[in-house]
Amino acid sequence: MQTRPLGQSGLSIAPLMLGGNVFGWTADKSASFRVLDAFVDAGFNAVDTADCYSLWAPGNVGGESETIIGDWLRSRGRRNDVVIATKVGWELAPDRKGLSARWIRQAAEESLRRLGIDCIDLYQSHVDDTTIPFEETLSAYQQLIEQGKVRAIGCSNISAVRLEEALAVSRRETLPRYESVQPKYNLYDRREVEADLKAVVESQGLGVISFYGLAAGFLTGKYRSQDDLAKSPRGARAAGYLNTRGLKLLGVLDEVSAAVGATPAQVALAWIMAKPFITAPIASATSVEQLNELVKAADLRLDPAAMAALDAASA
Repeated sequence: MQTRPLGQSGLSIAPLMLGGNVFGWTADKSASFRVLDAFVDAGFNAVDTADCYSLWAPGNVGGESETIIGDWLRSRGRRNDVVIATKVGWELAPDRKGLSARWIRQAAEESLRRLGIDCIDLYQSHVDDTTIPFEETLSAYQQLIEQGKVRAIGCSNISAVRLEEALAVSRRETLPRYESVQPKYNLYDRREVEADLKAVVESQGLGVISFYGLAAGFLTGKYRSQDDLAKSPRGARAAGYLNTRGLKLLGVLDEVSAAVGATPAQVALAWIMAKPFITAPIASATSVEQLNELVKAADLRLDPAAMAALDAASA
């Protein structure tokens, strides 16, 4: 499997990253283990999670995904085969949120314990915290890196302006810099990234790990009416795409999929992978069957005509 460098972090990942947001939610422990096994056996090597996954599921408190991944790592002995990326900052409780040095240090220890590892490969600021100076946040990350508990850092859900500010602080104060950014990016959601964030990551040599690669499942073609939203517990998250623009996009996606002999999900992911500034999109699966479909996107090469049709339909 050909890998791609993640910024200047020294990490290299395959062109598809497995999303751990479903582990402990719509995928129980045994299903999650099967998906993880199949993902790594197929030659892929990067798993994304967060301390808050899956806080929203009834009965959960957060950390369920990390715990399952940690149990899998211990069970399979495959720590050296995977790049583990997790996040800090999402609100778990009023006193367990944000990017203060205190919380970053505490949250890192909790994530390390749940994951059962000595070092987090990529530790990401899950949300931008404007109440904490970048100097404090980045100094906390520097301490974790010096302690050997974190290899590299990244960020998510941050504007281009704020990302540039963070990078400037890193240069000025000789602190670790964000080596990757995790924005929402897919055939439907393009405007924010392409308007300004793309220029920053290209000029600074950052990696880009995009989330919502399938637009909450909408780009699989599974949701084409309001009635379809009830097909899955995650269906409600696709409701925002069920409009005239979204349905038009699905129509072109259907045409391209038929022409290249692939599924809409494969084409949607392959389109993202073909963008030079993207390191890897994130996609999640609740079964081996779903995963086996998704990983085939890495072998799909869309010709210029297909890319142009998708670009035009999603502009």
